Amino acid sequence: MCKLHTGSDITQKGYEKKKAKLLAPYIPQTVGVDPSFQIESRLPGPVQPSPFSSSVAFVAATRQPKSRASNSRDERYRSDLHTEAVQAALAKYKERKMPMPSKRRSVLVHSSVDAYTPPDTSSASEDEGSLRRQGRITSTPNQGHLNVEHWLNKVIQSSSTSSSASSTSSHVGGKPTASLADLMAHTHLDNHSAPPDVTTGASERVTHFERPQVSSVRGVPRGFNSNVMETADGVPVNSRVSSKIQQLLNTLKRPKRPPLKEFFVDDFEEQLEVPQADPNQPKPEGLQTTALQGEPLGVVTNWPPSLLAAVQRWGTTQPKASCLTSLDTTGKPVYTLTYGKLWTWSLKLAYTLLNKLSNKNDPLLKPGDRVALVYPNNDPVAFIVAFYGCLLAELVPVPIEVPLTRKDAGSQQIGFLLGSCGVSVALTCDACHKGLPKSQAGDVVQFKGWPRLGWFVTDVKHLSKPPKDWHPMIRDASINIAYIEYKTSKEGSSMGITISQAAMLAHCHALSQSCGYSEGETLTNVLDFKRDAGLWHGILTSVMNRMHVINIPYALMKVNPLSWIQKVYAYKAHIAVVKSRDMHWSLLAQRDQRDVSLSSLRMLIVADGANPWKMVLSMNGLSYGVIRMDTEEKLSVLTVQDVGAVMPGALVCIVKFEGSPQLCKTDEIGEICVSSRASGTSYYGLPGMTKTVFEAVPVNAVGVPISEHVFTRTNLLGFLGSGNQVFVVGKMDGLMVVSGRRHNADDVVATALAVEPMKFVYRGRIAVFSVNVLHDERIVLAAEQRPDASEEDSFQWMSRVLQAIDSIHQVGVYCLALVPANTLPKTPLGGIHLSETKQRFLEGLLHPCNVLMCPHTCVTNLPKPRQKQPEVGPASMIVGNLVAGKRIAQASGRDVTQFEDNDQARKFLFLADVLHWRAQTTPDHPLFLLLNAKGTVANTATCIQLHKRAERVAAALLEKGRLNTGDHVALVYPPGIDLIMTFYGCLYAGCVPVTVRPPHPQNLATTLPTVKMIVEVSKSVCILTTQAILKLLRSKEAAAAVDIKSWPTVLDTDDLPRKKPPQIYKAPTPEMLAYLDFSVSTTGILAGVKMSHEATSAMCRSIKLQCELYPSRQIAVCLDPYCGLGFALWCLCSVYSGHQSILVPPLELESNVSLWLSAVSQYKVRVTFCSYSVMEMCTKGLGVQTDALKVKGVNLSCVRTCMVVAEERPRIALTQSFSKLFKDLGLSLRAVSTTFGCRVNVAICLQGTSGPDPTTVFVDMRALRHDRVRLVERGSPHSLPLMESGKILPGVKVIITNPETKGPLGDSHLGEIWVSSPHNATGYYTVYGEESLHADHFNAKLSFGDTQTLWARTGYLGFLRRTELTDATGERHDALYVVGSLDETLELRGMRYHPIDIETSVLRSHKSIAECAVFTWTNLLVVVVELDGSEHEALDLVALVTNVVLEEHYLIVGVVVVVDPGVIPINSRGEKQRMHLRDGFLADQLDPIYVAYNM
Repeated sequence: MCKLHTGSDITQKGYEKKKAKLLAPYIPQTVGVDPSFQIESRLPGPVQPSPFSSSVAFVAATRQPKSRASNSRDERYRSDLHTEAVQAALAKYKERKMPMPSKRRSVLVHSSVDAYTPPDTSSASEDEGSLRRQGRITSTPNQGHLNVEHWLNKVIQSSSTSSSASSTSSHVGGKPTASLADLMAHTHLDNHSAPPDVTTGASERVTHFERPQVSSVRGVPRGFNSNVMETADGVPVNSRVSSKIQQLLNTLKRPKRPPLKEFFVDDFEEQLEVPQADPNQPKPEGLQTTALQGEPLGVVTNWPPSLLAAVQRWGTTQPKASCLTSLDTTGKPVYTLTYGKLWTWSLKLAYTLLNKLSNKNDPLLKPGDRVALVYPNNDPVAFIVAFYGCLLAELVPVPIEVPLTRKDAGSQQIGFLLGSCGVSVALTCDACHKGLPKSQAGDVVQFKGWPRLGWFVTDVKHLSKPPKDWHPMIRDASINIAYIEYKTSKEGSSMGITISQAAMLAHCHALSQSCGYSEGETLTNVLDFKRDAGLWHGILTSVMNRMHVINIPYALMKVNPLSWIQKVYAYKAHIAVVKSRDMHWSLLAQRDQRDVSLSSLRMLIVADGANPWKMVLSMNGLSYGVIRMDTEEKLSVLTVQDVGAVMPGALVCIVKFEGSPQLCKTDEIGEICVSSRASGTSYYGLPGMTKTVFEAVPVNAVGVPISEHVFTRTNLLGFLGSGNQVFVVGKMDGLMVVSGRRHNADDVVATALAVEPMKFVYRGRIAVFSVNVLHDERIVLAAEQRPDASEEDSFQWMSRVLQAIDSIHQVGVYCLALVPANTLPKTPLGGIHLSETKQRFLEGLLHPCNVLMCPHTCVTNLPKPRQKQPEVGPASMIVGNLVAGKRIAQASGRDVTQFEDNDQARKFLFLADVLHWRAQTTPDHPLFLLLNAKGTVANTATCIQLHKRAERVAAALLEKGRLNTGDHVALVYPPGIDLIMTFYGCLYAGCVPVTVRPPHPQNLATTLPTVKMIVEVSKSVCILTTQAILKLLRSKEAAAAVDIKSWPTVLDTDDLPRKKPPQIYKAPTPEMLAYLDFSVSTTGILAGVKMSHEATSAMCRSIKLQCELYPSRQIAVCLDPYCGLGFALWCLCSVYSGHQSILVPPLELESNVSLWLSAVSQYKVRVTFCSYSVMEMCTKGLGVQTDALKVKGVNLSCVRTCMVVAEERPRIALTQSFSKLFKDLGLSLRAVSTTFGCRVNVAICLQGTSGPDPTTVFVDMRALRHDRVRLVERGSPHSLPLMESGKILPGVKVIITNPETKGPLGDSHLGEIWVSSPHNATGYYTVYGEESLHADHFNAKLSFGDTQTLWARTGYLGFLRRTELTDATGERHDALYVVGSLDETLELRGMRYHPIDIETSVLRSHKSIAECAVFTWTNLLVVVVELDGSEHEALDLVALVTNVVLEEHYLIVGVVVVVDPGVIPINSRGEKQRMHLRDGFLADQLDPIYVAYNM
């Protein structure tokens, strides 16, 4: 797009004079501008062709061809000045000690150690990669003999690096005097200096993955493992992990950018900061600009009236003249097309297309139809024939890239373009057609998103000769569409730009005039001939002027970067059309080319180049959209050059890029707009966008249009110089607006490329783009790293890049990702496909090998940390049941005193008495039925059998164990009836039973210490167990885990003699201890609670009343029987209520997952209990088997209520998916509900068989963080569904209190749930290690209001809500919602977060995250994710996890740990043991795949 000439020779003095004149308008007039604004640096943005196919606007001012030594030091993506700026910026930073990410060895890409090269320190001027040193070589008009060495020397002088590590004397501004030989001697050209390979994936290597077996860490009690003892502040000693976290904390303690002041309310009380305009920011002060007019289009006599007329003229009058030569990859000419052949072949194609392609006797194509042209870059001959053939047939060609695979980057968007253009026929050549992917029938496959296409091969042998009387109409150029050129937007969508015949002709005219083309000249073209400058010069204007084009394919440039120079010499070419990249490559490859002369070349057109009049601008000013001069001596500068004068016949102006197109001031950056007959006219089929882009009406300050013509917005950013030059500083597409300041992606790329070691980046391939996270754009930099780079190199380079960008652009990089060489998605000509790269990043498909996230530096708009307000205190007015104007949040279950079973309840205060009584009155009534994995009955117990067996156990305890009344006995049994009989045996003997889960034989090292600890902590004097477990406890393997000599007496109960105890013990008072209930909480604390006889029978009675349990009923229990409600339902309730319990050990589901549901169906059970882990096993394991179960006759329509026993917030997603999945088997959608219990009271809520269905509400998650409950509509942002945890049991009262002040709360507040009930536990037997903290758990009193009642504190946060439903008594029903454990909440930024909420967000962020757990460590949020996928996906998760937590929770993740599935420990209830996980992480025991420390 930028066609360039230079002016006449100029002396240094003249140069200074001209420069001063150019710069005059931009020197700030105001004094007192903060000098810090002028030390920012900025890099040359590439001046690329405008996306609007024919908006050709700028060209040089003078015509006299004179040569001039180009002393420009400006290049795409870098200048020495810039390199120096980067090095100086880095020098300011001392080497910061940043924690390196840890990576499992198997994740590293293995390459031999020999391949690692030590960093080369001999010279910093190494050239590496395509973008590192592109000289913007200006058009060099020919005068005298100019051989290639002389010419290249000029270029090298203009871009030789002066900041070399070995020589620090840099002459900025002086003339470098490097000769080519010297430069080559200093330039380290190793095998990686080949031009960038951007089409093949040859260097990708197979990564070898090895997965070590990770020993499970589930169920280890916290703090017990003595070899991982903690120091006083909870940091494990000698931990590699914690030292890294310490480094991270030190890094984070450094002062950040100044805090932002303003806030906007994010529709609730959490306020995100909004960047406030800097009061000192520079503002434009110049006058209003005016439009610049190009020279008028000259009148040419004998100019053909249309492009087709030119083809006809040359084809008939000069048939032998060469039109186009195509070369192969060795540089040999394959074929030269003459103008005669172009004319006759195009005629044949036009005739064939219109007459020989038919569809059921109708012609397939009619004039005006759009046709796709699919030709490879090495076949320009077939393309030019197809292009002109379509024009002759009055069809509209749509040139596109060849789709190589079904999943090419951007291919889907091209398909959308073809569909919207109504394309049904694609033309291609034979070779290309053979290479397209085919279906089994041999047809070309349907590409994803493409319309159905008929493919037609246009090689001459397939064309028909037109009859003598057939002649196409050669019309004058009209406003009809000539062709459609595609453009890709920043987001990756493709649009078709329509070019009319008149515009195409005007364009050729303007280019011919500005470039001085004449008949018969030779032009070499390196660019893509299907679009942009390659099409305009190499296919259209060349034919208009009967020129000969030598087309140099991209594949040849890759093999031999010098080929274009050699071809200029070989064909004595007058004009060369290249990109700056091509010149850069030829510099790298220049060796022994003394015999090549460029004397024929009169003009070099650099399609993304610039002229050498230099301006040095302040980068800070540019980020605010204003132009401020910076002196060249400063380290931080942006050097820009003009791109010539306005094209003939065009009008150019600069308008503001936001809002209506208003003219900018002279010192303001804006979007360049062009009005020209040669411009494209519309986006095909997109009238709305066309109006905005192609029909802009620029207005002046008072709103008056500046011209009667419409203008086209070019997508280029720039300004007009005083000498009528146009300056381009970047593209709209590359603009990133971060906190109100604009940064150009290319500038950031340039800074990264200037960081040493420059050869680190593979062939200079870096992509920079922004993603939107938390209401602002965040900068992401993705780079390909050299195959031989070590971890240490990568990390060093990354931290230096961050520092350089921070220092020079004063903007933080949010994420820096390094990917293996050759893996960023490519455009057809080898560049980086930016929108596809961004898409892959956001979808977690980039697969980086190294990642560094810096959210702490970038994210400055987090809400203010919350200052806690004092809650309602004793001074508040309490009137009746209102506190601070709201109803006090309290509720109770039914009153137990009203029930008719009161006499029985008084009799049944001791469970031992109840069993004795049942054995006498209903001896043969079955109480228990145990199933095995096959679903058959493994064991049963009637009332009398249970009584007899209990007697034997009691006798053995008294005789063999010589136990006294009140002694504690540990029962170590697998789930079954033995456990029940020994429990009652202990009661008969007057001992206190403690149920303990047996150790896992395959995992003694982690499970046996827990058994040992419970036995010791509970002070058990005897252990009852089976023979098998007895052997295990005394085995050699056990000795390795614990001290087996210190076990108390162990008795096995497999073959007990038939003896009776002297008498059955009866406790003197019901307040005496009945049993101890030991469990490990989710926070890893082991504690036993004391259950009295009175509390035990009260609990059984409440459950009996709620579930309507009578001797005639059957219930199915699939729970672990060792603690809490699971133990009560397994061992106690049947004896109390007389119903039959069908016992299904959850362990058996591992070998037969349908066991529980089959049993429920077989026994037609109405009430069943399970755990979340059982529900999850069924959902995952039976998802695809529901039909098979139906065939087997499994029917769940009998189930009235299925209750999940839990000590946590109901898992709605799981219960809903379970209900939906088994709906086909007859399960009622209303059947599933949850229970709630905890240490202090194991049965607080239970749905039961009557009463209203459980309700679900949606609350605002942000309000919950402030301990408030705000109900919202389903689906509203930040909404969180919460399900009621069943109905409050009879005899139970709950109240919601403030955990800090212990005052009652109103309805709308989140607080701690306190419970008062006859079946509360009476206290802790011991809390392992934390006794003093929990003294008030069982006997707390309110600080005001009802200060007499004794409450137990559950340690769970929740709220009450009065519903519209009525309960059995006719009262309005109060629903209790459990939100989460108080011990587990994370206090961050003064707010209360529930781990499960963050985990739910993280699980949603990527399909390969199987499980997730979060915890905090020294104010850092640590997120552990289990990766259920291949290890190369591990690093994709880091950014996605960080994004989602920021976006949904306003929290910055400190550490992301990626581990194997199964590493996150889970207890028997299916709850995550986050504290165990934390201890394992800090002790470095998780064997993580990757640990990322976010900066």
